[in-house]
Amino acid sequence: MSRNFLRPIVAALMLLVGPQVAAAQTGDEIIDKTITALGGRVALGKITSRLASGSITIGTPVGNVDGTVEIAYAVPNKMRTLTKAKVPLAGQLVIDQRFDGKTGYVLDSLRGNRDITGNQLDNLRNGTFPHPLFNYKELGSTARLVGKEKVGDRDAFVVLLTPTKGSEVRYYLDAETYLPLKSVARIQAPSGQEGEQTNEFGDFRVVDGIKVAFRLKSSSPVQTFSMQLTKVENNVAIDEALFSKPATQ
Repeated sequence: MSRNFLRPIVAALMLLVGPQVAAAQTGDEIIDKTITALGGRVALGKITSRLASGSITIGTPVGNVDGTVEIAYAVPNKMRTLTKAKVPLAGQLVIDQRFDGKTGYVLDSLRGNRDITGNQLDNLRNGTFPHPLFNYKELGSTARLVGKEKVGDRDAFVVLLTPTKGSEVRYYLDAETYLPLKSVARIQAPSGQEGEQTNEFGDFRVVDGIKVAFRLKSSSPVQTFSMQLTKVENNVAIDEALFSKPATQ
């Protein structure tokens, strides 16, 4: 079994259009409409933490593996993802990925514990909660409208988000609803392997006045998984220690 098949669990993104479309709106304006579609900047600004849980299906060399996932978030950019599954020929898998806003660590029952470094760490640092597009300007990232494409049967604006460090991300935002449909980023795995990671979002539901994607599908050269959330709670108390590397490690 490849040692890389479980690597990026989270953690986790052009066609040209007529000049009249590009001139009519900017990338920043499109993102502003996406923030409004998600519930508005005021409502999103009231969300300080989130606990979510559900099921996950992970693609492996021996077939799909089903498991459970729990995710904790806190402002401004903290995240912990706990994944449990039983892998054929390998046994029980527990992956506990933690990010405190600056540093990251993974407790991995199958492959061993490790620090998060390199491109993966840079990309985690480029995120913000309650949404990656919420405070991108404060992080120094820039947005540019680069085109319009089809995502399935939906027309989507393609906005390129360029950070000061880390991977550029192409966001595909529904041209009618402005909700995120997909993101695509060129990433580098810890093994050095490069490729595109695509995240697809769906099943948006309103929780405390904001829309949350309950379905996520992620694919890259080293990992494919799909996640279906069943429970999302906002503004709950979360132990800050969950986001940090355990003291005993």
